[in-house]
Amino acid sequence: MDAVRIDKWLWAVRVFKTRTLASEACKAGHVQILGQAIKPSREIRANEVIAIKIGIMTKTLKVVGVIDKRVGAKLVPQHAEDQTPASEYEKLKEQSQQPVFVRPAGFGRPTKKERRAIGRLFPES
Repeated sequence: MDAVRIDKWLWAVRVFKTRTLASEACKAGHVQILGQAIKPSREIRANEVIAIKIGIMTKTLKVVGVIDKRVGAKLVPQHAEDQTPASEYEKLKEQSQQPVFVRPAGFGRPTKKERRAIGRLFPES
């Protein structure tokens, strides 16, 4: 196989859970090659470097192998090389360490409206 659609490849190497999500990310401009946003139908080849914005981090992948069938997680390194800088993973780590809810000291008990908002953040199982 010489070339495959970018949305299909992103789905196959497990960057996105569904091909639809991969396609929507391309349409929204979150997937770039050489600094240019690309369409989902763009064909990719080996040795191309792809930048994908996922949440607050930008993941950088190099195409090692071109596939169109989804593979297991253990086989992904045969088809994609992760070149994401460590600083991007630090952004993700910092965000996960941020407190979800902070109530300043001295503000007293939460009002009924605030309690409901807190309840939406921490739904009971």
